[in-house]
Amino acid sequence: MKGASAAVVLPSAVRAGLGGIAGLAAVVVTVLGVLYAGDGRPGVVDARVGAVVGEVVPSWRDVALGLDFLGEPVGAAALVLVAVVGCLLLRWPRAAVFVGAGVGAAVVVARLLKSLVGRTIHGDNLSFPSGHTAFLTAFVLVVALLVVGRFGLGRAVGMLFVLTAALVAGVAMGWAQVVLGAHYPTDALGGWCTALAVVPVVAWGVDRVVGSGR
Repeated sequence: MKGASAAVVLPSAVRAGLGGIAGLAAVVVTVLGVLYAGDGRPGVVDARVGAVVGEVVPSWRDVALGLDFLGEPVGAAALVLVAVVGCLLLRWPRAAVFVGAGVGAAVVVARLLKSLVGRTIHGDNLSFPSGHTAFLTAFVLVVALLVVGRFGLGRAVGMLFVLTAALVAGVAMGWAQVVLGAHYPTDALGGWCTALAVVPVVAWGVDRVVGSGR
């Protein structure tokens, strides 16, 4: 390694662990997609989780709306732009590429899956998986991986940090989507797993392509 510009975006400390998790996440997305393909109603799990979440007071609904904004085009673009600029200021172009490619790939895959699965909510609105949840989980996962690599965190600490960050992001956005009635809980789970399946693969690809070109 010669400085930050040569640093990989998929640290070896978490590579194997995230590879296994990516595979498991892909299986979960596939199973859920098959289970809810063409459906337009909440499943048993959705009904139970929805009953637990229930209604929220106006102040918490405002929080949900704020989180939802982060997954909208303007909010999402702002987050990605800040991250990309930060990477460039740190003279880490590979990381900047990873931010755009990792987040973009997760969003694209989520959209493709929506059309493929065909699950709907509120009429004909495609719902599986949740694109908002996929986006925020992917963004936070990308940033967490860069932090692990930048600070050289070990295997145990690195995995704990990455998974905790992804879980917090997924739960937060998933909660917002369910509370706002935009998605079923299993849609949110599908979005979370989509990000977990896609981002590690993109990170590996960026390291291979950018590294081979140096």
